Amino acid sequence: MVEKNWAGNHEYRAQRIARPTSVEELREVVTGATSVRALGSRHSFNDLADTDGVLVSTAGLPADIRIDAEARTVTVGGGVRYGDLARELQAAGWALHNLASLPHISVAGAIATATHGSGDRNGNLSTAVAALRILTGSGELVEFARGDAGFEGAAVSLGALGVVTEVVLDIRPTFDARQRLFGDVPWEAVTSRLDEVTSAAYSVSLFTTWDEETVSLAWLKELDGAETTIGDDFFGAPALTEARHMIAAMDVRNTTEQLGVVGPWSERLAHFRFEFTPSNGEEIQSEYLVPRARAVEAIQAVRELAPLIAPLLQISEIRTVAADDLWLSSAYGTDVVGLHFTWFRDQAGVEAVLPALEAALLPLGARPHWGKLYLDVDGVVPALYPRLDAFRALAASLDPESRFTNPFLTRLLA
Repeated sequence: MVEKNWAGNHEYRAQRIARPTSVEELREVVTGATSVRALGSRHSFNDLADTDGVLVSTAGLPADIRIDAEARTVTVGGGVRYGDLARELQAAGWALHNLASLPHISVAGAIATATHGSGDRNGNLSTAVAALRILTGSGELVEFARGDAGFEGAAVSLGALGVVTEVVLDIRPTFDARQRLFGDVPWEAVTSRLDEVTSAAYSVSLFTTWDEETVSLAWLKELDGAETTIGDDFFGAPALTEARHMIAAMDVRNTTEQLGVVGPWSERLAHFRFEFTPSNGEEIQSEYLVPRARAVEAIQAVRELAPLIAPLLQISEIRTVAADDLWLSSAYGTDVVGLHFTWFRDQAGVEAVLPALEAALLPLGARPHWGKLYLDVDGVVPALYPRLDAFRALAASLDPESRFTNPFLTRLLA
């Protein structure tokens, strides 16, 4: 049987997929393989998680969820999905600071790639990591905690250090939120008042196909009880009175509750409901995280490329992420604005337009999302990470036999 990723655009080359159900079984697989990679929820759109050797599924590993109320942390198995974790935390009166658009992704896979939600003051999901435990190629369990040497490299590791078996995440008391939608935001407001636009709520997402006269949809996630100056008008865009999917052809019932209905964070911070798997097999995704200081230039550059990219595009999302100090984070050292592209599943077509898109964005310092499709034909991405040499040294120390190296990592670290 041919094994593919979540979207169906990448076929794994691995000789086999192992499905251990304990750390001991995992250790046997890892130490018995010359080439191995961890496989989470398969939500990478490139060959990041692939290998010519053995793929190790983390889905069957222990899924314990242990809350430490005094420390305000939760310890979870690496294969646990955010949707399952969110439900357990909410039931116990706790919360995470943010969620990605999809709650279906695994904790270890998300933090390994600096996957993120949105919000001017919200760091990506990896910034919630307080500690983690990694099984290395030698079979040793290595622990990193915030403050330890190398922690900033281990938190976003691209799977290069080993298989993450447990993660400790910061938590906070539960909170309620609501989502409001506004239609047809003027481009002039976005480009001339970007800071005001993105700071108007806990999280602001702008959806567009770039060839529109206005930004078709603004999606605000607001904390219940928080003060707001946004009434029924969002920089000239009226509040919507009917729920909307960001992609017109998709079923709005797959999205989390909108129209200002207050509910728990676990059912509002993600864009999609956990009980649905939206767009499965129907899309390819790319994303570029641009330093905030260059974001308006980047938005204007993409608008100029609209005739080229719009025919391949289902929707694009503009959102923000706060700076952090994690070595391979796309927000390392700078606040960023993410330009996310949800393409139709036309691999050749998308790869044909990415060089022009990257020629416009990479010189502005844009860092591609590690798990999404990008090309970097000129090999400039490694230079965008000032601590890459430190990460190379960390990877060499924990994986001297290069068991976890694959073509993706070779391109990045060679």
